[in-house]
Amino acid sequence: MKAYLSRRYHFSASHRLHSEAYDEERNREVFGKCNNPYGHGHNYTVQVTFSGRVDPVTGMVCDLGALDAFAKERLIEQFDHANLNLLDCFKNRVSTTENLSQEIYRIFGEFGAAHLERVHIEETSNNSFDDVGGGMPVAGTL
Repeated sequence: MKAYLSRRYHFSASHRLHSEAYDEERNREVFGKCNNPYGHGHNYTVQVTFSGRVDPVTGMVCDLGALDAFAKERLIEQFDHANLNLLDCFKNRVSTTENLSQEIYRIFGEFGAAHLERVHIEETSNNSFDDVGGGMPVAGTL
């Protein structure tokens, strides 16, 4: 029997939306106040959803302790209180939450105990983003 498990994690990070492909004026036009040279921050909520068979002995899709340890090492320690623009994963791309969702999907895709179905990120109370692994995140609002 296939079951789904969703788990939430929280981190705070700053970023500046800015593209080297644009001049300063075009960056301000495209990204507005999010192009502030000093950056701005968010308290992100990340929800990961996995699927898998329910283990007949444990009754679980996967070991939550193992998932939490993975998230702490690979998500929280990398992104919490970081300037996203300074991370290697944003060296050649804009630090939008769409791109962040792709990176977090890539990270949790390496957790081998269950199948990653979706990454959902709440950036603000009005903005959320979902990545289902096709390389094209789905933007949404809450």
